[in-house]
Amino acid sequence: MKDKAVKSKEKILNLLKTEGPREAPALAERLGVTAMAVRQHLYELEKDGIVEALCCPRPKGRPGKEWHLTEKSNELFPDSHAEFAVGLIHSVRDAFGEDGMDKLLDLRAAEQVASYRAEIGEQRDLKKRLDKLAELRTREGYMADVLPGDEPDQFLLVENNCPVCEAARECSGICARELQVFEELMGDDVAIFRTEHITRGARRCAYVVRPYDPKAGAQ
Repeated sequence: MKDKAVKSKEKILNLLKTEGPREAPALAERLGVTAMAVRQHLYELEKDGIVEALCCPRPKGRPGKEWHLTEKSNELFPDSHAEFAVGLIHSVRDAFGEDGMDKLLDLRAAEQVASYRAEIGEQRDLKKRLDKLAELRTREGYMADVLPGDEPDQFLLVENNCPVCEAARECSGICARELQVFEELMGDDVAIFRTEHITRGARRCAYVVRPYDPKAGAQ
């Protein structure tokens, strides 16, 4: 069995992964423990290179200290056999060239669309469709969620983890097909565009989703 300290650290890491940077008191409140206990865990994680503290300005008083996950922390979250995937990408390129890689990605995207559609069904409500998509993506290791957007009719589809991150860094077409899959699933009456991207240094991938407005275009 895992000891209490290990479980507490895992809870802290999961909160930072799914909710973003937080100060120690905020983490303590979520976990129902003291801020001192949380800080002790954070300092240990900092020594291991898993988290880092950055100053955050406040309206009044001294700046606060906000805790962030480091790139090294990605090693602790699900990753679908990164080394094998990257090696496979190299092999496909060597054997079939970029055209072959594109065909493979197109085929995979079509399979994903068909699979997701079978699960989502004929649901027309946008929020319910997104909730189901997030559920399916979470099963695949993406730790996905649907949040309110900046506008009343907007939603934010977030993926807090990328289980194919190393492969995506090696082959940008993987991320391009992900967006295409979402666009095809949502249909022509919905606009969707990526605003945050893990492979470009963000802590998560995020997509703004809203009903399509012909006057405004996709964005």
